[in-house]
Amino acid sequence: MAIAADALPAPSSRRTLRMTLAGVFGPLGQVFIFVLSSAIVLSAITVLAAFLLRGTRANVDLVQATLTILPQVIVDGLVRGFLFATIALGYTMVYGVLEFINFAHGEIFMVGAFSGAALGAALAASGVLKAIPPLLFVLIAVAVGMTVSGTLAMTIERVAYRPLRNAPRLVPLISAIGVSLLLQDGMRLIANVTGLGFNARFPTPNFGPPLQLAQIPAADGRTIPLILDVRALIFIVAATLMLIGLNYLVNATKLGTAIRAVAQDRPTASLMGINVNQIIALTFLIGGALGGAAGVLFGIRVGTVNPYIGFLPGLKAFTAAVLGGIGNIPGAMVGGIVLGFLEAFVASYLSLLTGGALSGASYADIVAFAILILILIFRPSGLLGEAVAQKV
Repeated sequence: MAIAADALPAPSSRRTLRMTLAGVFGPLGQVFIFVLSSAIVLSAITVLAAFLLRGTRANVDLVQATLTILPQVIVDGLVRGFLFATIALGYTMVYGVLEFINFAHGEIFMVGAFSGAALGAALAASGVLKAIPPLLFVLIAVAVGMTVSGTLAMTIERVAYRPLRNAPRLVPLISAIGVSLLLQDGMRLIANVTGLGFNARFPTPNFGPPLQLAQIPAADGRTIPLILDVRALIFIVAATLMLIGLNYLVNATKLGTAIRAVAQDRPTASLMGINVNQIIALTFLIGGALGGAAGVLFGIRVGTVNPYIGFLPGLKAFTAAVLGGIGNIPGAMVGGIVLGFLEAFVASYLSLLTGGALSGASYADIVAFAILILILIFRPSGLLGEAVAQKV
């Protein structure tokens, strides 16, 4: 039986759809593989260390204690890693286009957190905060944080970076540091004037009790609950959606094509009719919006914000971006999650394995920056810097 030619789907359309889906969802497979492999490797190293040190502590079975808290450590590392990953996405967007490290990005994250805190305080003062469904509050707060931070990032690009675009690379870097300090002290002034205070509370609706994922039996017959806070779950889901949305934007839209063209060759992109200044401004808008969303989600989770909360997470997010391959979107996610796992394992196990001689929480930051040094020395392109040819 003959079939009309126009009834058959166009092969090129099928190929385009497959390529689009692969570009949007394919990186999730990379992220999942690295999450799983890093969790397995770090768990194996930790258990091996506990086994080798077994017997050095008379009152503690190190292997049993290590295995008991291991699932919770993995969950905590995943949550911490998604925080670094969401901030690192903004670094990656800007670096991919301009090959420029926006060291003010941590403060854009901080401004987003304060925007959400101001919204929560206003709703609480009006008496409607407790009546708002938690997920609706999260959506509204994230939208406000993305709008404020995205607009701020685009303004900073226009005022502080665009005039220096053709200057030596050290000049815009110094400008970025100056903008970072200006935003810190400016937000401190605004917080004091508006009554939010230096350590501003982040009022939220009641998210309910933490989710209990499992019960882990301990050696003494007790059971230890494996819990995941609802706010942390929202953070993980939101970060995953950001990765999917950003991959769709970059790989399946005209704007994404323009961004990739400008990233590859600005003069040629300009000759092809692309407004380079507009694309760069939109890139800062997108990167700043991602940072603002991360700031709001961070504020919701921790409950308080201050003008300096963006400094250390910003540096760690930069480390995560370098670790994954700066300029590479899946690499930013991978680097953030791997770094989160490393910090969680050090914070949880270093004190246990050394009998309290070393405080794990105090040495977690050292691990982050030691990783940065090692990556820059031995693999400057990062974990995915060579595996993925197409960059933002």
